Amino acid sequence: MDCDCPVLGFCAYSGTGKTTLLTKLLPLLKAEGLRIAVIKHAHHLFDIDQPGKDSYQLREAGADQMVIASRRRIAAITEFRTERSEPDLKEALACVDSRQLDLILVEGFKAEPFPKIELHRASLGKPLMYPHDPDIIAIASDIPVDAADPVLPQLDLNDPAAIARFVLNTLRRAAGSASTHSSSERSSHVG
Repeated sequence: MDCDCPVLGFCAYSGTGKTTLLTKLLPLLKAEGLRIAVIKHAHHLFDIDQPGKDSYQLREAGADQMVIASRRRIAAITEFRTERSEPDLKEALACVDSRQLDLILVEGFKAEPFPKIELHRASLGKPLMYPHDPDIIAIASDIPVDAADPVLPQLDLNDPAAIARFVLNTLRRAAGSASTHSSSERSSHVG
């Protein structure tokens, strides 16, 4: 995956509370000064435009792409008029200007290979995705789980502040290893 900033996913079965957790995490991470994008995968048709609005009417009239721009935001909508396969994460990432960001959080795209925190709610009766998904870097659950890996971090699903600290620490570790890697690359190129 080719991206200018860290990408971290949250994967879980439907009803676990991915969006609920992200709405609690975002203000905590923003309070640390992070510039964040969120990419959400939808398995169904959706519309972010409103019937009766000019942009909606222009799209319905046949615009394949519609950009709505104001002083406070820009939104772009692309219509696919024929049936197509589900977009992959790479396609969604291409829609984000990662140069303006410190972190991209992803809800969904659980089958794709990128770092993820698995959310697990025992009352749903679903199995863990870990260890079948080697890209899971932690499990956030409402009860302690037997993950068959004592090193895998376990987080409290109901403690967004602890999950935010984990995300921040993960970012710091990644930034540290990236700067170490860059230093060694520079020194290896110095003649």
